[in-house]
Amino acid sequence: QVQLVESGGGSVQAGGSLRLSCAASGLTFSNYAMGWFRQAPGKEREFVATISWSGGSTSYTDAVKGRFTISRDNAKRTVYLQMNSLEPEDTAVYYCVRYQTGWPKPADFAAWGQGTQVTVSS
Repeated sequence: QVQLVESGGGSVQAGGSLRLSCAASGLTFSNYAMGWFRQAPGKEREFVATISWSGGSTSYTDAVKGRFTISRDNAKRTVYLQMNSLEPEDTAVYYCVRYQTGWPKPADFAAWGQGTQVTVSS
């Protein structure tokens, strides 16, 4: 059974940093692209970042470019989201997602984590 468990969320002031982790089990982690999405109160879930199976290709939503970095450690079966220069608008529940293949395709999701709350105060 595939499990994705996020951790690292919390409350920070604007300008601060957090690093989210998503530990995977029950799958050959290195075969799959991974990603991060977020959902703010009253809003739809939105794309944040993706990373290919090898880590060689990444993509970001414009709102986080230059501030967030997605990375992965296939040996540890973990994907990370380093978040710097956090803004109140980044407040949301952040979800880890596993894609069906090694390259992320829109809506081609295979599994979701339970989410971790990030709260940024001004």
